[in-house]
Amino acid sequence: MPSDNGFSQSPNHFMVLDAISMGVNKLDSITKRTNLSKDEVELIVNDLQTQKLITKQTKKGFFGNKKIEVYVTETGFKILESKKQELVNKSKYLQQLYETGNRGQMQSYMNKNRSWMPMMLFSGLINMVMFTSMMSFMGMPMNPSENAQGEAQAAESGGSGAEDSGAASDTGDTGDYSDMDMGGMDTGGFDSF
Repeated sequence: MPSDNGFSQSPNHFMVLDAISMGVNKLDSITKRTNLSKDEVELIVNDLQTQKLITKQTKKGFFGNKKIEVYVTETGFKILESKKQELVNKSKYLQQLYETGNRGQMQSYMNKNRSWMPMMLFSGLINMVMFTSMMSFMGMPMNPSENAQGEAQAAESGGSGAEDSGAASDTGDTGDYSDMDMGGMDTGGFDSF
């Protein structure tokens, strides 16, 4: 893995690489999805291309203007998956510390890995609700980057989270409306032909 310019230690590079791997291949879309500045995304995309982790393709737009699209290379996928696995392990360890209630160890571990939290939130490797609970437990405020990724995660899930996905089934509603008054409307029985 290239590490001459600190790529392996740059969460923003991995966020951009992850966004591209998810099919977000236009620079403006990457900027919106990652909550990074357009200039920073352009610099990162150029770095990733130099390291042969992504490829750029220029396509003609609807009115003849050029559109640049970026795609992850096989090497880029391998490096991204390796980093994600490393972050999954860190996330699991952090959750274990939280569940055991070891505040001091958890705070120390969080401080060492704090720069990777936005990437973990962006990739869904740590749930925002869990992360917020951990931060509250330690009495630590979220930094702007973590907050932005948390808001983006909430917006992607429709602001409701997984709790609402089974809301209809929890109401006891069986779907039988035979006793419902239709206000004189013909409900389409065979006797109405």
